[in-house]
Amino acid sequence: PQRPEEARAFVSAFLRRSMPKKKEEAIQDVLSHKAVVLEYYSRKRKKQPRKKAKSLTARQRREMRLFHIEPEQQRYEVFLPLHELWKQYIRDLCYGLKPDAQPQMVQGKLLKADLHGAIVTVTKSKCPSYVGITGIILQEFKHVFKIITKDDKLKVVPKLNNVFSLEIDGFISYIYGSKFQLRASERSAKKFKLKGTIDL
Repeated sequence: PQRPEEARAFVSAFLRRSMPKKKEEAIQDVLSHKAVVLEYYSRKRKKQPRKKAKSLTARQRREMRLFHIEPEQQRYEVFLPLHELWKQYIRDLCYGLKPDAQPQMVQGKLLKADLHGAIVTVTKSKCPSYVGITGIILQEFKHVFKIITKDDKLKVVPKLNNVFSLEIDGFISYIYGSKFQLRASERSAKKFKLKGTIDL
């Protein structure tokens, strides 16, 4: 067994190693207490600034042809399964689209929903050549819809000055493109006001 002097010498040496920043008087002061608290000095790590991931510019996206649809893929029947998926998505979003569902609720959900795959028709337009165009929305941008028609033609229809209608399970909804000039990601957070009549 260790003698008291040896034990005291061991503890003092241990404290000097574990508490190098304390002076001898401070170590002796610690020893005079019953409880010995060993302090731990952690090295402060330098915070490295987070690097934000750079997104592609519009020019880079055009050069990479990210939104280009090849001519051999521009066929209406190819995108019919996408339309079926969209209908199921809307039914789930609107709690089944039951006959007693409130039209205002359905309209509000559709205005914020993703429209890729929806079949829309241009019902009104300041440009007569757009009226009657019907097809599946393949791409939605801030200012235009890209629509594939039943005769396998890809149409680029501007939202401005056009009114679109879409029908699902008996519910018909009208979209005023002039008030709809937003990206799909921006629409989900926007609050739309339902009005009776809106000019083109």
